[in-house]
Amino acid sequence: MSERPFNVLFLCTGNSARSILAESLINYWGHGKFHGFSAGSHPKGQVHPIASELLRHMKLPTEGLRSKSWDEFVAPGAPALDFVFTVCDNAAGEACPYWPGQPMTAHWGVEDPAAVEGADTVKWIAFRQAFSQLENRIKIFISLPLRSLDRIKLQENLDAIGKARLGDTV
Repeated sequence: MSERPFNVLFLCTGNSARSILAESLINYWGHGKFHGFSAGSHPKGQVHPIASELLRHMKLPTEGLRSKSWDEFVAPGAPALDFVFTVCDNAAGEACPYWPGQPMTAHWGVEDPAAVEGADTVKWIAFRQAFSQLENRIKIFISLPLRSLDRIKLQENLDAIGKARLGDTV
């Protein structure tokens, strides 16, 4: 009998860019062992168009991606969460809801590509950098022996991943 996939929630304030990218990335790289979700404290109500286009360009899943409130994940019938990661500094500083089941949490801050102003090329570079940073961290995360680490060691690893830069390993 196989164990259920780990449920991972990525949080950001607007849930339009970074958390959306992370949701798609973990669903792709997790190969069914991880089920990714994303949400925001103050969702924009739509996925940023560059985030959507970048995911399509990278041939990553976009089906079902939408900007939504974190309230959906504390409501009755919500998926049991194993991990909750904030990917923006604003969300990390906010009072988060109580997550049923006491999931492991960490802050994996990434600069907001949606806040970048200037030419389209500059915006695309910012999105690509955020994508690469999230992809690196997610690949490190999914390579951890999650079921064999005690909570203290696992928390140390999750915190270290949040400090990882491109090319780093934990």
